[in-house]
Amino acid sequence: MGNIRHPRRGSMQYWPRKRSRHTLVRVRNWATESKVKLLGFIAVKAGMTHVQFMDTRAKSNTKGEIISIPVTILECPPLLISGVSFYKNSLYGLIKSASIWASKLEKNLGRTMPLPKKQGKSIDEIKDFDDLRLVVQTLPENVAPIGTKKPKLLEIALGGKKDDKLTFAKSILGKQIAITDVFEPGNLIDIRGVTKGKGFQGTVKRYGVQIRSHKAEKTKRGIATLGSWTPKRVEFSVAQSGKMGYHQRTEYNKKIVKIGHDGAEVNRVGGLDNYGIVKNSYVLVHGSVVGPVKREVLLTAAERVKKISKEVPDINYISK
Repeated sequence: MGNIRHPRRGSMQYWPRKRSRHTLVRVRNWATESKVKLLGFIAVKAGMTHVQFMDTRAKSNTKGEIISIPVTILECPPLLISGVSFYKNSLYGLIKSASIWASKLEKNLGRTMPLPKKQGKSIDEIKDFDDLRLVVQTLPENVAPIGTKKPKLLEIALGGKKDDKLTFAKSILGKQIAITDVFEPGNLIDIRGVTKGKGFQGTVKRYGVQIRSHKAEKTKRGIATLGSWTPKRVEFSVAQSGKMGYHQRTEYNKKIVKIGHDGAEVNRVGGLDNYGIVKNSYVLVHGSVVGPVKREVLLTAAERVKKISKEVPDINYISK
């Protein structure tokens, strides 16, 4: 007879299972980069498809054969650089010391935050700082399927040295930036997003507990006990019903298969399912991506780089 195993139900890797406060994620750590460039980009999940190409990897079992892989389509309209945030070091980490806004702000930004009534300091007046980040905003009017005018606002870090960052920020403030200015085909990226919300769910779906026998006294799709008599409380590790999904998650080392500029390459007749027509530049990422369609995800430079082939496949077919 084999060993009886009964591992705990529900991973403690993500605990407590709290719902995200926003649909656009926050970033606590940014990858280091010697080149002066933006370390992230906001994209919109449009759907999935598959592509075919000739496998040219030297040690692959399918070398010389045409293979098919699943890809996710991410629409990447340009981002607008609306401001610059300056930070100083302290005992508690970086603390924001000043924020500089572009001389002309996009009118829909007032739907997200109160617009400054007058221009404060100029970017040339800021001398004492340790780090800076660019305040970028999305332009939702460029993405018809989303159906909102309220832009998303996010601070994104820059690579390079402090003085080079300042020079770059001065040159790009108030301008738009494209996906090709940040990433290239073959790059490994981390994708940060918020998963699908599934509402109030029971213990079987939420934690995967075993469905009880038909002879159970009370419920079949519930746990048998809330725990021991002592301590006289319900432990936090006991599986119970509650809200499920809508969590912030990060997927590491996703490969950019292609960056395209013609939506006709991926658009089906009538548009992508539950999304519509891709009108802007797009990215094909190997594998799946968290969250439902029409939700923004953040593409960031890879933080835990693995030894994965960065060879860009020569795609000869994209399924529609």
